[in-house]
Amino acid sequence: MRNDPILAVIGGSGLYEMDALQNTEEVEIETPYGKPSSSIIRGTLDGKEIAFLARHGIGHVYSPTQVNYRANIYALKSIGVKKIVSISACGSLRDDFKPGDIVIPDQLIDFTKKRQNSFFEEGLVVHVGTAEPYCSDLHGTVCKAIQSTIEKTSSPACIHDSGSFITIEGPRFSTRAESNLFRTWGVSIIGMTACPEAFLAREAEICYTTIAHVTDYDVWHITEEPVSVDMVIKTLMKNTQLAKESIRSVLSMMDAEQSCECKDALADAVLTNKKAIQKAAAQKASIIIDKYL
Repeated sequence: MRNDPILAVIGGSGLYEMDALQNTEEVEIETPYGKPSSSIIRGTLDGKEIAFLARHGIGHVYSPTQVNYRANIYALKSIGVKKIVSISACGSLRDDFKPGDIVIPDQLIDFTKKRQNSFFEEGLVVHVGTAEPYCSDLHGTVCKAIQSTIEKTSSPACIHDSGSFITIEGPRFSTRAESNLFRTWGVSIIGMTACPEAFLAREAEICYTTIAHVTDYDVWHITEEPVSVDMVIKTLMKNTQLAKESIRSVLSMMDAEQSCECKDALADAVLTNKKAIQKAAAQKASIIIDKYL
């Protein structure tokens, strides 16, 4: 029997194509919320158990709106995952966050409109705290790991250890008016997948943080070409190897167990009286909520 993964990585399907990844296994999981975006690839990296999930499916077949975020997080929870690192592309809304840079954001703004953003439905009301949406412990470890990787590989990338990340619905890119509006709000970077992924991880009591690769200046920068798919892909391809090495560094630095508040995120979050909780609602989210019921 395999040990629980020390870490799960959600990102592109190419991330798990590492020569150092051994004892790989492809796991298909059905959840009460439907099928995840892809099977989960489990393996050992430098002797430690790790899991990978392709957010948009193998071959990038799901748009940001179509991704089954609930099934993805639930599936990882079901195999014992306690910590998740998300790898995402993003656009920069600041002059000093340049294409090729890496941002480890510390705040989120949810500007999506059509997504299922909670595991808890009718019959079970839960209000999880997200004032600090990212795990501070995992955030710190990831920042150190990436800085170490940049120095070791002599990468020209620059790391930014904070910033507000806004999630738009997509799949279209922003208008110039929208992009400039977000800049007036003081937003640092923009993407399409951080929400509700981060909030679902918090409900599942999983530590979560994001490694955001800046691919463009969105559409606000009048002296730069507006964002395009080609621009995003080219920059991501350049950063793929850095992302892989960063994952190895994160694994080498992180503790297997949670020592933060994420593990008890639902301790005071259930509002519904236990006698009034609908059985079907509790069963659907059982692996998340059972310890409190």
